Amino acid sequence: MDESTLTIEQLAAESGMTVRNIRAHRARGLLDAPQVRERIGYYGPEHLDRLRLIVQMQSDGFNLRAIGRLLEETKGRPELLLSLKQAVSMPWETEQPRVFTREELRARFGEQSTAQTIEHAQQIGVLVALGDDRFRAPIPSSIDAAEEVVRRGVPLGHALALTAKLQEHCRAVAREFVQLFLEDVWQPFAEAGYPEERWSEVTESIERLRPLSSQALLAAYQMTMSQEVEDSFGREMERLTARRR
Repeated sequence: MDESTLTIEQLAAESGMTVRNIRAHRARGLLDAPQVRERIGYYGPEHLDRLRLIVQMQSDGFNLRAIGRLLEETKGRPELLLSLKQAVSMPWETEQPRVFTREELRARFGEQSTAQTIEHAQQIGVLVALGDDRFRAPIPSSIDAAEEVVRRGVPLGHALALTAKLQEHCRAVAREFVQLFLEDVWQPFAEAGYPEERWSEVTESIERLRPLSSQALLAAYQMTMSQEVEDSFGREMERLTARRR
């Protein structure tokens, strides 16, 4: 046996599980049987990877039955599941959250920074209360944008209401992109039996889904925004011309 082999006690220490849990996972079929030498079972790196995967998936809310079903569907390849999980759960935001005090918000927004507007900002996720009159902004640029539109004469309450509407529309757009991926990429992959040679391709597609959807959304918005500005201000110019007559 080489240095990578472990007894069940050593495997328990490495994985953070109890010996009892490891035996229970073996009984459920979640863990392959060890190599037995002189009546002692020895486990390898693949067993440790599997146990770590089980711990991760349990922390994500999967029960043991669901974990077993996923392992069976994907031919028991924990490293493939881990790469897929990492691609799905990878944070997309490139900004670092920032903490603001209530006084700092008042300095930015003046009298419009009321308890009501701060509560509204928390409801739509722009701010997260930390206690002691401190608030975390997950996307600080949203605070910068709100400050800019308020400076241009838009009331803060209206800016927050618009943000809430934008979130609703963006959620619908995101749902369409995800559904597109599920129908055209994931379902054919699943129906083919999750072939091993295509895992990297599918994982890369997941990683690219969000930036590609952002690019497509921005392009569509630029086209529609240009048209909307032209139409709206064209009507305003017509009204001004009509008044002068």
